Amino acid sequence: MPELPEVETVRRGLAPAMQGGRIEKLEQRRADLRFPFPDSFPERLQGRTVRSLRRRAKYLLFEMDDDAVLIAHLGMSGSFQIEKPEGADTPGKFHHERSKLARHDHVVFHMDGPMGKVRVIYNDPRRFGFMLMTRRDVLDDHPFIRDLGIEPTGNALSADWLAGRFAAKTAPLKAALLDQKIIAGLGNIYVCEALWRARLSPRRRASTLVTSAGRPAARLEPLVGSVRQVIADAIDAGGSSLRDHRQTDGTLGYFQHRFDVYDREGEPCRRDGCTGTVRRIVQSGRSTFFCSACQR
Repeated sequence: MPELPEVETVRRGLAPAMQGGRIEKLEQRRADLRFPFPDSFPERLQGRTVRSLRRRAKYLLFEMDDDAVLIAHLGMSGSFQIEKPEGADTPGKFHHERSKLARHDHVVFHMDGPMGKVRVIYNDPRRFGFMLMTRRDVLDDHPFIRDLGIEPTGNALSADWLAGRFAAKTAPLKAALLDQKIIAGLGNIYVCEALWRARLSPRRRASTLVTSAGRPAARLEPLVGSVRQVIADAIDAGGSSLRDHRQTDGTLGYFQHRFDVYDREGEPCRRDGCTGTVRRIVQSGRSTFFCSACQR
C-alpha cells in the first residue's frame, strides 16, 4: 500500500493539474471501488472548481468551491495519471509498478485549469481504493478522519508529545508507531527505517522510552528526529522527478534505493562499523526488518 510519502508525492503531482481548475466533466465507469461511489457522484462534482488539494495521513482531500470535499484513498494499487497533449504522467514513484491498463481506469476527471485542458485518470486494478464525499464543516468528524493522530511532518511531533502517549504502552515500539491514533500516516516501511536510524529495536516496549516521571528518555528525542527525517527524505526522493519535469512510469520504486533495512533480509547491516545482518520477523501480521546487533 502506498505510504504517506507516496501520497504526498501524488498530491504534489496532481496539484498543478487540478488545484484551481474546473472539473468540466467526470466519468464514473463502475458502481464501486472498495465502497460504492457517492450518490450522483458525477453531478456533484461537474462544474465545480477544486479550491485546494490537501493530504491528511494517507488520504487526499479535494476541497471544492461549494465546500464539498472529495476524500480519496489509493488503497493497494490505485494511482492517478495526468494525460496532457504532449503525453501522460503518473505522479508518484511506487515500490510496485502501477497499472497502465485502460480497463482499470475507473474515474476520469476532465479538467480545465492551470495546465490547460487535461484528463486526470484514476486507475485501480484491485479496487481497494475509494472516493467518498463530505463537507468541509464536518470533515474533522468524518469516521476516517476524526481519530487520526498528529502528522509526522510537522512541529507537533515532539519527544514530549510522544512521551505522553508511550508512558503506559506495553506494546512493542513498532506497534506504537504504527498506531494511527498516535501518528497519522506512518506506515510499515518507514517505521522500520526510522527505528534503524534511531538504533532502536522494534521489539522494545514503547514505555521504556519514558522515564518514571513521565518525561522523554534520552533515546526518544533521536527517534523523533529519525521519523521526521526518513519521511522528509522519502518525500524528497519521490518528488525529485516532478521537479525535473520527468515523466514517471511508476516502475522506479519509491525510496527503494535508499532503504537501509526494509526488504533486505539476510544482507549485511549498512551501518558503519556494524557486523550484524538484517533480520525479518513478523509483528501483528506485518514484516519487520531490523538489525539485532545495533538496534537495542
